[in-house]
Amino acid sequence: MTMSTRTRALIADDEPHLAQYLRDQLAQLWPELEIVAMARNGVEAAAAIAELQPELAFLDIQMPGLSGLEVAQGIEGATRVVFVTAYDEYAVQAFEQAALDYLLKPLKTERLARTVERIRAGQAQGDDARLAGALQRLLGAETPASARPPRLRWVRAAQGDLMQQIAIEDVLFFHADDKYTVVQTREGEQLIRTPIIELLPQLDPEQFWQVHRSTLINLAHLAGTRRDEASRLFVRIRGHARELPVSRAYVHLFKAM
Repeated sequence: MTMSTRTRALIADDEPHLAQYLRDQLAQLWPELEIVAMARNGVEAAAAIAELQPELAFLDIQMPGLSGLEVAQGIEGATRVVFVTAYDEYAVQAFEQAALDYLLKPLKTERLARTVERIRAGQAQGDDARLAGALQRLLGAETPASARPPRLRWVRAAQGDLMQQIAIEDVLFFHADDKYTVVQTREGEQLIRTPIIELLPQLDPEQFWQVHRSTLINLAHLAGTRRDEASRLFVRIRGHARELPVSRAYVHLFKAM
């Protein structure tokens, strides 16, 4: 059976008319491109990318549920990302310095044509380490020290009528779960409402690493890593039976281990 050489793409934008405009423009500039999904928010985009593994994803930055940056952080396959943004000059410079593909709103045919030409020519987007670095900066992880909130020493999690205080050093990992964040300890899990993106700048970066869009691990409890037959990386945490997946944007963190 002959395998298809067509490139497959996903478009994610919470403004349907803009998504359709991009689809129409791509149809003219790249007729062979197959649009396999149109996502209306970041959650839909992340699920579709994980299921369909398209070669390309055009991600709007500002979407409900998950931003385009957060969706990109969670990609574990080889999907190449093109960010669609109305961001300011600083953000655009960050994209350019990391050699990331981006389109500015309002979309212009000339710019899209250059991006399409660049992708079809096979020009590299940049390695995973540079992608991860740019995403961290754009997500605000590199906030100036003077503007950072104080480091967390404990988190408070409600369990029925009881408010439980959990020391940070006892946390094995944090994991986003729908509207809550799971705080996992050896004793079990508790739920807090603080999202991962707000927890990250309050944690010591030498103690807690982000390994996935939805997961922060405590390195003090790291037992080891494992790769499966598809070369995907997983971490093992002492005191917890289940392995946690590492997104490709964070694999470089473990190369020195």
